[in-house]
Amino acid sequence: MQTLIKYIVLFCLLLCALVGSAQDTTPDKLKDSVKVNDSIQYAKGKVTSASTQFPMENVHVVNLNQVIGTITNKQGEFKIQAEVNDTLHFSFLGYKSFKVKVTGDWLKYQNTSIELTELAYALEEVVVKSHNLTGYLEIDAKYVPTNTNAGRYSISGLPKGYEAGKKGPNTIGQILGAVFNPADLLYNVFGKKPKQMRKLRKMKKDHEIRDLLASKFDRELLTTLLEVDKQELEEVLIHCNYSKSFIQTANDLQILDAISSCYEEYKVLKRKKA
Repeated sequence: MQTLIKYIVLFCLLLCALVGSAQDTTPDKLKDSVKVNDSIQYAKGKVTSASTQFPMENVHVVNLNQVIGTITNKQGEFKIQAEVNDTLHFSFLGYKSFKVKVTGDWLKYQNTSIELTELAYALEEVVVKSHNLTGYLEIDAKYVPTNTNAGRYSISGLPKGYEAGKKGPNTIGQILGAVFNPADLLYNVFGKKPKQMRKLRKMKKDHEIRDLLASKFDRELLTTLLEVDKQELEEVLIHCNYSKSFIQTANDLQILDAISSCYEEYKVLKRKKA
């Protein structure tokens, strides 16, 4: 009988120990789960027009640090992944772009309001020239202006570039010169800014950023993300054998694809050199 009582007591002690252990470990697991969820933070807010105070729909919001984008809804509201000190870039056609840093209070209270200001455009004089067309295709075609110095044209969405007219200097030769010459512009942009250049792939993968760049021609977002000025950007494209006509007429998405393609070639040649 005493032996039976000892077994019962021992069983109860073991049961209590298991229950206590489960109670100790469960909160830790829950805490770990909460930590994972808490590690992803979002900045929320509302964008309005400074002149009308009306909410603005389809405003592009880009986190320049994490290279991700989103757009505002009909109420002008947005939500984007962000951390303290990240910079958000707001842009909308006809309005001045705006940049702002994310603060701890913003992430905590989520009640930030952003106002965008309309741009004032001065219309320039447009001169219309007559081509004196005859109506006969065979004759009029001879007077169509052509660009004999046209170089490579890149169409976004297609894997290849296209050349028109006389080609410029060999692209690979230009990039090889950059690899072997530290003073070269491509080396200064590609070699000394690896962090900024790594953003190229992120930009190409984010659909919101690609949609934004496809509608822009001012190079503003590109130069901001890559931390280069507009002149440097154009000089890099020239070094990569893109024509001035392409540089002047391509949208920002085509320019992104061109820079990205040139950078990938630069990395391959650099690895071969090493």
